[in-house]
Amino acid sequence: MDDPRADLAALYRQSWPRLIGVLVSIGASRVDAELVAQDAYARLLGRWDAICRYEDPEAWVRGVAVRTIVGRLRRREVAARALARLGGGAPRRGPAGEVAAALAGMTPEQRAVVVLHEVMELPVEQIAQELELPVGGVNARLARARRAFKVAEHA
Repeated sequence: MDDPRADLAALYRQSWPRLIGVLVSIGASRVDAELVAQDAYARLLGRWDAICRYEDPEAWVRGVAVRTIVGRLRRREVAARALARLGGGAPRRGPAGEVAAALAGMTPEQRAVVVLHEVMELPVEQIAQELELPVGGVNARLARARRAFKVAEHA
């Protein structure tokens, strides 16, 4: 790497659209996806001297961003269920469409592994590494997500 700053800028330009697409596919709004991605790249900037030596620095950024958005979505779902129990209305649904409805029926953790595996075509082992999960945990989430998809398909 001749110019680390140029390498970082190139990584940002190339990976930004993919990262936003992944985060939105998992269930984030465009605004939330951009905020989380910005935070992930800011963290990358502070660690670039080490991460630039990684085989796939984009995977590091994606892992940080996906873990962050899953946590945010989980907290929102908990708050929406609590609000519904208190009589504040039903939890909000995601965008229209069969695939979106099926994804909306999954937990954020399940959506994350489905998007990374099926859309990004990442191997289970890489997903496990990026999300800091055991391989068996990724496989379990994929299996539960597939069951949830089948239930939504027949609903």
